[in-house]
Amino acid sequence: MFKRSFYVLWGSQTLSNSADVLYLVALTTFVLERTNSVVFATLVPFLRVTSQLFSGFIAPLMIDKYRLPFLLTLSQFGQFALFGLLAGYVSPWFGGEEMLPVYGLIIGISFLDGWTTPARNALIPRLTDDRVLMKANGLIATTDQIVQFAGWAISGVLVASFGAYPVLLGVAVCYGAAMLATIWIEDPTEPARRSLWDIRTGSRSNGGADNGSASRWDTLKEGWVTLWKSPRLRSLTFMDATDMLGGSVWAGAFLLVFVNEILMKDEKWWGYINASYFAGAVLGGLVVVALVERLEKRIFPAMLAGMLGYAAFTAWFALNQYAPLTLLIVLLTGPFTELAAVSRRTLIQRSVGAEMLPKVFSAQSTLLNTIFGLSLLFMSGVAEWFGIVNMYLFAAVISLLAAGVGWMHRKSFETAVEAK
Repeated sequence: MFKRSFYVLWGSQTLSNSADVLYLVALTTFVLERTNSVVFATLVPFLRVTSQLFSGFIAPLMIDKYRLPFLLTLSQFGQFALFGLLAGYVSPWFGGEEMLPVYGLIIGISFLDGWTTPARNALIPRLTDDRVLMKANGLIATTDQIVQFAGWAISGVLVASFGAYPVLLGVAVCYGAAMLATIWIEDPTEPARRSLWDIRTGSRSNGGADNGSASRWDTLKEGWVTLWKSPRLRSLTFMDATDMLGGSVWAGAFLLVFVNEILMKDEKWWGYINASYFAGAVLGGLVVVALVERLEKRIFPAMLAGMLGYAAFTAWFALNQYAPLTLLIVLLTGPFTELAAVSRRTLIQRSVGAEMLPKVFSAQSTLLNTIFGLSLLFMSGVAEWFGIVNMYLFAAVISLLAAGVGWMHRKSFETAVEAK
């Protein structure tokens, strides 16, 4: 079923994701306290996403040259080292006040983090049997949501109780522990490592050619070309992209406007809805894991059901004005969201070979980060011109469109499952 390295990967990524949540809250609080400026504070998540975007562009070069476990180790070590510098700079003993070094370190940390997701998603099918791949994706998705759900609440309490600096030290420790864990991950598709420093891919470490002397440009575009040429991958990527476009409506600012203008409630209800949203996502992950044997036999219909259910509940959310019912709607949205997301990720992992998969995930991650940033601006315009209710209805229509694309290409999905 699951190889030992899968559990190591699972644990290290849980630690890393916990550190990400802690550092975003702690650093945003620190910048806000030092500058008393919302603009400077919002630069923290903006620089993070932008840096990850550029990192995703060059990730194929690193993937082509180095083993995936080494890339994870390198990413975690770099983040650990940079966080050590950051914690030292803002410490009471050094007392750094300038924001430029802080922003520079954020860019460096986020750049290294941009390699993590494609490497992790590509390693999962290598470290599990195919018959339990969907279960593995469900377990990791559930853990991700638990970290998000608990992390934002706990990190706020920690920062309020101890201050930003001690929390940043805790983040550095989490990254250090995650880095040490990744050293023990073994990729079974690669030749056994001869030493800890055997870090290059099999073709390089064995003295092979440089992938047919392919140019760097060819390496950079391989994942993009594969996404475009495969009808199945193209459809899945379109569905992920539209999901990201519509999913941006759950960003905090939009929800706050909906709570204030439609539900006529204060910021407390904003927090309740956020908590209900993450609780629903956790519930969804648990449902997927519990029903994985049944879902495996109907993975394509499960994916469409998830997208259609998400669209229906998003529309219901938009049209509802009763606050307590809103919490239930958002909670029930979670299982459909996770069902669609886990099904799509599993289908992608089964639709391309192990060697090409990390490059495909890297290209897709870059595309989705770009779309998410643009969608925030686009949905802001929709909300401004047509109202917040129509924005959520528009998001529901987008999800219906994505499900329609999947149905139009259903033959390619059936072939994919049978081929496996």
